Amino acid sequence: MNIPLHGLVAATHTPFHPDGSLAPEVVPLQAAHLSKNGIRTVFITGSTGESHSLTRDERLAVFRAWAEAAPAHDLTVVAHAGSNCLEDAKVFAAAAADLGLDAVAALAPSYYKPDDLDTLIDCCALIAGAAPGLPFYYYDIPALTGVCLPMREFLAKAPERIPNLAGVKFTNDDLDDYSRCLKVGDFDIPWGIDEQLLAALQAGARGAVGSSYNFAAPLYRRLIQAFEDGDLETATRLQREAIELIEALAAVGYLGAVKAIMEWQGVPLGPARLPLANPSPAQLESLHEKFDSPVLQP
Repeated sequence: MNIPLHGLVAATHTPFHPDGSLAPEVVPLQAAHLSKNGIRTVFITGSTGESHSLTRDERLAVFRAWAEAAPAHDLTVVAHAGSNCLEDAKVFAAAAADLGLDAVAALAPSYYKPDDLDTLIDCCALIAGAAPGLPFYYYDIPALTGVCLPMREFLAKAPERIPNLAGVKFTNDDLDDYSRCLKVGDFDIPWGIDEQLLAALQAGARGAVGSSYNFAAPLYRRLIQAFEDGDLETATRLQREAIELIEALAAVGYLGAVKAIMEWQGVPLGPARLPLANPSPAQLESLHEKFDSPVLQP
């Protein structure tokens, strides 16, 4: 069961009003902006979407907003359903199916953590089973969850328990494990670290899910085209430019800074929620020139 997640997939932000309350009415603007920049698939309420800072009702409201906005822009929607509470995760997965979204994903519980593959598979099976008609992606991001298990072994073992397993969103810098995953069965393994997209393409990646594709999709599309044309010099230069942009944002609070960049691009997403930081006016002013660069233009 496969959509698949090829090309650039934008891990979308959750929009808030300036006071931090949810602003689902902004989702159509997000959808239009991404579609205009060549994005065809979105990954909602994940890490970039601040999922762990949303209430159950807020996450469901975001699902509904994307279910309404996506068709007008021909966007495929992957709904992240992961939660420390597996009963909530099941509710999110079932809602994604009821709303007609295209796939479900889930990261591992990260407070009480699964400490072996069998437990991780049990957790994923509960979530995937709540939406058996949708492709299910495990979201591997050990830097945030603290769960670091070999994904090649997960892919070999999990289908017995998860018949709708489509693949893994691989946000893990273990390129050796990634390369091995690409050889296990007929799974879709989109890459999840924007700063290493070129290395993943060289390893065989066909798709990538990332936060910087919200505001810098034209740059990454040129990178992918250069790679496909065999122009590694240009692809390497563009990857370096992407890394420099990401580092500049991370220096002042990545998610809050990216939301500001999106506002400059016409999509007001509000601040990031605590405990994430937001840049000061002075920090934003110092970023503005860099992010008014022709590098980001189509």
